[in-house]
Amino acid sequence: MRESPQWLDEEAGPVVRPYALIRGRTRSSGDMFDLIATVTVVGAPPAGPSGDLGPEQQRIMRMARSPISVADVASELDLPIGVVRVLLGDLRDNGLISVTSPSAERPRPSAGILKEVINGLRAL
Repeated sequence: MRESPQWLDEEAGPVVRPYALIRGRTRSSGDMFDLIATVTVVGAPPAGPSGDLGPEQQRIMRMARSPISVADVASELDLPIGVVRVLLGDLRDNGLISVTSPSAERPRPSAGILKEVINGLRAL
């Protein structure tokens, strides 16, 4: 009887390293995603039981049915943020998710207001 390969070594951790999930890539169009950027599903996943999506991307699609931050996605998947950014970049490039930066949602305060706040804090 042949044993199935062992994918977890108790001392070393997972045998398949996170970069294997993204085929060794270290960069994608998702490199600049803020940790607090919001991920939301905008497209339907490919037809079929799994389509072209890997298990991690399928989980992202389920999690992002309601808005979730990039940091929370990385935490839920228990993967390094660099790996998650590549996965998110691939999903966004395929039109399946939207990633919105908080700074894009509302305008930044003017320099004058910031100076007034600093002066007010100094006066305390």
